[in-house]
Amino acid sequence: MYQYTQVDQQIVNERVEEFRDQTRRYLAGELSADEFLALRLMNGLYIQRQAPMLRVAIPYGLTSAQQMRKLAHIARTYDQGYGHFTTRTNLQFNWPKLEEVPDILAELAEVQMHAIQTSGNCIRNTTTDHFAGVIEGEIEDPRPWCEIIRQWSTLHPEFAYLPRKFKIAVTGSQQDRAASQVHDIGLHLVKNAAGELGFEVLVGGGLGRTPVIGKVIREFLPALDLLSYLDAILRVYNLKGRRDNKYKARIKILVESLGIEAFRELVEAEWQFTRDTELKLTHAEVERVKAHFTPFAYAADAAEDTRLAQHLAEDEAFKIWYERNTRAHKVPGYRCVMVSLKPQLGAPGDITALQMEVVADLAEAYSFAEIRSTHDQNLLLADVRQADLYQVWQTLSEHNLARANINTLTDMIVCPGFDFCALANAKTLNIADAINAEFEDLDYLYDLGDIQLNMSGCINACGHHHVGHIGILGVDKKGEDWYQITLGGSAREDASLGKVLGRSVAADEVPRVLRVILNTYVELRQPEESFLECVRRVGLTPFKEKVYAADH
Repeated sequence: MYQYTQVDQQIVNERVEEFRDQTRRYLAGELSADEFLALRLMNGLYIQRQAPMLRVAIPYGLTSAQQMRKLAHIARTYDQGYGHFTTRTNLQFNWPKLEEVPDILAELAEVQMHAIQTSGNCIRNTTTDHFAGVIEGEIEDPRPWCEIIRQWSTLHPEFAYLPRKFKIAVTGSQQDRAASQVHDIGLHLVKNAAGELGFEVLVGGGLGRTPVIGKVIREFLPALDLLSYLDAILRVYNLKGRRDNKYKARIKILVESLGIEAFRELVEAEWQFTRDTELKLTHAEVERVKAHFTPFAYAADAAEDTRLAQHLAEDEAFKIWYERNTRAHKVPGYRCVMVSLKPQLGAPGDITALQMEVVADLAEAYSFAEIRSTHDQNLLLADVRQADLYQVWQTLSEHNLARANINTLTDMIVCPGFDFCALANAKTLNIADAINAEFEDLDYLYDLGDIQLNMSGCINACGHHHVGHIGILGVDKKGEDWYQITLGGSAREDASLGKVLGRSVAADEVPRVLRVILNTYVELRQPEESFLECVRRVGLTPFKEKVYAADH
């Protein structure tokens, strides 16, 4: 993984001391709340419903065991003993004391971490496929390109005050596991007919009040032109994006209002000023960054060990976990291990300080001391020898991190909702608990196959409900929580927006409604047909008729 240079470290250290002084001045009454607002957002600090919330940057979801232990220490020392992983692969601390935030940032800086650009109207953390570099069929590992974007975008003076926040995702595989089509910019590594590496560039995707699937602005961008082209897009957006209405300030609104052809013309014209400048990458610079992501020294004889076969034959619980929570690795003898942060009870994405330390220990012992956080709020140990899987499973099981539910209904993406967020209209965590209680039979969930359930507590869609196979949106009705259901969404390569099933339902009705939806799927599905395929084939009407049958 990328290691800071002396310059990197100096920038982060100086930012810590700068914010320490800004915090001191605010607490002393020398800065107003409005003056402090922009300063704290630059450093990832929000004021939530119950307390401040600090969002820590985890670039493209990659942490070391040392960094994870530091996060555990901070959770235990400055918070309430846990953290929360988000869909942008960052970690949030929900209970820090304002006066102690500079100390937290100083501790993060000790292990090459920070909270810069995790909030505010700037270029946010670039995300990617959590299987990057270890899965078969990639065009190329996208992580070096994410790092190139990070270095270009961090503290970029021209883009520090954009009309709204700006998000970029990069994928290197035909399978999209980074939800790239619902980002402001989606970048797909491709090769042209001549075998040259480049990017398919999408622009104008996003969720929230106006969900939009991104549109292709360039089918092939030469790889070395990446930064100059991104710069051109950002310049056009910075100049022409609306600043009079925050709900219409995202680039998706600009692209929709102009049309993709007119927007492309503006970008191409701007690109002529940036294309042949210092923004043009060199092969030497790309190779310098790629050197931080070279393959590990995998054991040549790992595939010859027979212990995995023995454990699979002797332990049914381990076999089920292996089938659900591990994935094939491109190196023979290794597997990718999903660490489930979706327990039977508890907020999806939450992890205790002790669990962080357990994951750090496992990573150090069995996965080259690296951990990845995922778009769907889980963790990944990407490089585990098959012979070590049984020991890894036993340890994860002991610490409630081995629920064999990856890609099932209960592997939910859920925002913290009204319990924490000042923007939320409705609670989400109680609904997640109710769904877990209703669908605790894993055999039933396995029979249903892969289903992505996403839930948001408000229209801002931090839980990506628009692109869930099943989406749940919390709404407020005269002080009561109600929930709108959508079906048919997808954030993958077949990206689509879910359609509203019908009227919203009361909180205590959500599990029953889901049961009806799933029973209807079981009745209608064809052999080997997934839930999403079934919904797309038959439409919403059969599901709607069953759910609202009592109304007729």
